[in-house]
This record gives sequence, C-alpha cells and structure tokens, in this order.
Amino acid sequence: MTTFASGTDTLTRDALTVLQPGFPGTTAPDWLLRRLGEGLASVGLFGRNIASPEQLASLTAQLRAEREDVLVAIDEEGGDVTRLEVRTGSSFPGNNALGAVDDVALTREVAAELGRRLAACGVNLNWAPSADVNSNPSNPVIGVRSFGADPDLVARHTAAYVTGLQSAGVAACTKHFPGHGDTAVDSHHALPRIDARAAVLAARELTPFRAAIDTGTRALMTAHILVPALDPDHPATLSRRILTDLLRGELGYDGLIVTDGMEMQAIAGTYGIERGSVLALAAGADAICVGGGLADDETVRRLRDALVSAVHSGELPESRLADAAERVRALARWTTADAAVVEGTAGDDVGLRAARRALGVTDGSTGAGTFTPLTEAPYVAALTPVANIAVGDETPWGVAAELARLLPGTETGSYAGDDAGTAALAAAGPRRIVAVVRDEHRHPWMAAALDTLLAARPDTIIVEMGLPQSTPRGALHIATHGAARVCGRAAAEVIAGR
Repeated sequence: MTTFASGTDTLTRDALTVLQPGFPGTTAPDWLLRRLGEGLASVGLFGRNIASPEQLASLTAQLRAEREDVLVAIDEEGGDVTRLEVRTGSSFPGNNALGAVDDVALTREVAAELGRRLAACGVNLNWAPSADVNSNPSNPVIGVRSFGADPDLVARHTAAYVTGLQSAGVAACTKHFPGHGDTAVDSHHALPRIDARAAVLAARELTPFRAAIDTGTRALMTAHILVPALDPDHPATLSRRILTDLLRGELGYDGLIVTDGMEMQAIAGTYGIERGSVLALAAGADAICVGGGLADDETVRRLRDALVSAVHSGELPESRLADAAERVRALARWTTADAAVVEGTAGDDVGLRAARRALGVTDGSTGAGTFTPLTEAPYVAALTPVANIAVGDETPWGVAAELARLLPGTETGSYAGDDAGTAALAAAGPRRIVAVVRDEHRHPWMAAALDTLLAARPDTIIVEMGLPQSTPRGALHIATHGAARVCGRAAAEVIAGR
C-alpha cells in the first residue's frame, strides 16, 4: 500500500490524483517522487524520457518504489507516433497500414506484441489506439494514424487493437473522442471545428468508439474539437453534453476519461490550462493530461491549486473530483491486480510481416515497362514536409537507411520548397532516383517536385509514406501507408528485389 505524506488532506490528494504530468529527463526528478508520495497517481512519458528499454524499465521501477500502483502512461501508437523507438523509428506499422491489410487477427497480434514490450518496460497505460475515422484526407494531424476512412473498418480494427493491447496487461486509451478525423486544423495549434450533422457523427465518428466501449477499453481520450451538432459552445474536452450526457449516458461508458494534452493551443490558447482543467473535470473528465510541453513541479502545483480552489468556490463539486480520483485508482487496481496478462510472444518479426503485407505496389505506371530491381546504389531524394507535433521531427523516416543496408553506397538528401525537384536532380547526378514523399496530395510543392523529377528522369521510383491519395506514377510506385522504420524496410526490399 502507498503511504501518503502526512499533512496531505483528501481534497489535495484527489486533486493530485487526477493529474497526468510529464517530466524531463531519463530519471525521475525529486519533485515528481515527492508528488507521488503526496497523492499523484499517474505520470506521462514522452520520447525525451526514453533512451533504451533497459533504461525505461529502470525509470518505471524508480517510480514504483515511491508508489507501487502508479499509472505509467505513454503515447505509443506504433507507426509514425512512437516513443519507445523515437530515435530509430518503430518496429510496428501504424494504424493505416493495418487498416490497408484489413486482417483483424494481425492487428490484434501487433497490438499484443506492442503491449508486451510496454509491459516489460513497466508501462501500463497506452494513449492508443486512434479510433478517428479519417474522412478528411487533408487532415493535418491524423492521416496515417487512422485505420482508414470507413467507419466499420476503423471499428473492427479499433476493437482488435484494444483486445490485443489489454491482453498484455496494458490499458488501452482509445482516442480522440468524439472523433478527430474530419478536421482541417491541428489542435496542437488552434481549435478545430467539425460541422457535420448529428446523424453523420453518430454513423461515422461514433461507430469506432462504440466498438471500443463494447470491447472493454479501459480508458478514452477526449478531443480538443468544437462539434456544434453536439455542443455549440464548448470543445469536447470541456463539454458536459459530450462527456457526461453522450459518452456516459447514451453510450454507457464507465471507464476512465482522459483529456488530450491541456497544453495544446486549442485549450491553452483559449481557456488556459488551469481554467481548462477545472472545466474538463466539471464536464466529466477524470484525468488531466499535461506535460507534452509543460513538465515541471510548478505546473503540477498550479493545476492542483486551481482544482482545490474550484472546489472551495463551488465551481467544481467535491463529489465530482472524488469520483474522478476514484476512477483513476480503479484503473490502477486493474493494472496491478485484475489484468489478465498473456504469456508468450508474437515474435520480433510481426511488425515487419505486417508492413510487408500493407505495401501497395504499382509497377511501370508511366509506361516505362516492367520494373527491374536495383542492383546499384541509388540516390534517395526525401521530399520532407514539416512533421506535425504528435509525430515529432526527431524520429527518422524514409527508405534511405534501409536501402543502404541492401545497396551499400546509397546516398540521400532532404528537400522542400519550390526548387526541391531541381535541387534533387542536380544532387543525384546519373544515379537512379528514389523519391520519397509523405502526403503528396497535401503539399503542392511536393507534387511539383515529382513532376520535375519524372520529366527529366522517367525511371524515378516513388515511395509514398503518407496517405496514398494521389494517382500512382513513376517507374515503380510504392505506398507504405506510414513512415515507420519497418515500412521503410519493406519498401526497400521491393526496390532491391530482396
């Protein structure tokens, strides 16, 4: 049992219990350990906290030495969004690749293996999977993080993912309720708005969340989006209509409700994190996620004091705070006592097997004839867009590293902007060009660069590592449905005939 620091009253402990803060560094700072002793029940991990599986296991052991039932959460979707392998790229393809294969047994197997690796490192809550239906192909923040654009496909793979992950004793946190797929704005930067009718939302956005709830997802994460058909005044994270009336009432969900990061500008830039946290809890959220960009004791203190003050003023009922804190503790009990952990492993190759099956390969689409695998080192021109914050720009992507293993001497350059194609041609010289893109359909400069490359070099090979929305072209066109390391490896194998 955890022994709380003397002098910490119930109200203050509950206010700490509902927070999920991050922190800097690869070891726990003293302030975090002290807060765990005072009642903090959860921490959030990001790429900055992880150097290796061994180091992560040591870190989580350090946390549990202070509080044995601490919830250790992570944003590990696999695919483009990875924290375990932030410096190398993921060993697992992301949701869009799994949706492209459309084998629910494979999705379950991938999620179970990912869960086993998290559990082995001491992580017991994963802010995944994304159940968003990517109905807007121009969505700047979801894209390949979604299983697809069909609600039923997304629903069955969401259910399979939740089942697989939780079979390893890691709680799934299905996100982003009520659905972030039809947005054209990144909520890291501003407040998105979805203007679909209620009937469309029920049939499209809510279908995967119903499946997750029916499957028994232990947590759900809210979206910082305004959905006027559900609540014209408040974003979902702060909406009682959405979190209490819809999610708890109509959908019958009784698990933990976690907010998306409160430091994101959709909330921080409109309400502020203290005010936003109070409103979120009053609306029905149970855990306040904060720490992607704010990770210090001062933030924790300010949020704790804001919640306590809101109770004293009557704005936040004490019973609502107590209920939220109890739901956090209930999930902690599941992770320590009730979770049925499946022994065994799917093997180190399950991610690569899935990535290979997800490839979409179009041979000789420009009329250049049947593609012949390369035997000499090519030049890889990476047409590189700005990564969204959820993905981060520290995780490597592309095919160059994998091609270099198969074809030593492979060189690469990164290009962006109006002169990208011309610059890539000059750098490539006589070498065969492999052009790697990410969401060509969203970036006119990228499409123009491919036009330039193909006009001069019709034998250019194109690898699309985002959503494959554009018409396939090039001597060989490969759609990987994601930019994970294993997706790059699978594409490189095709290019090199391996």
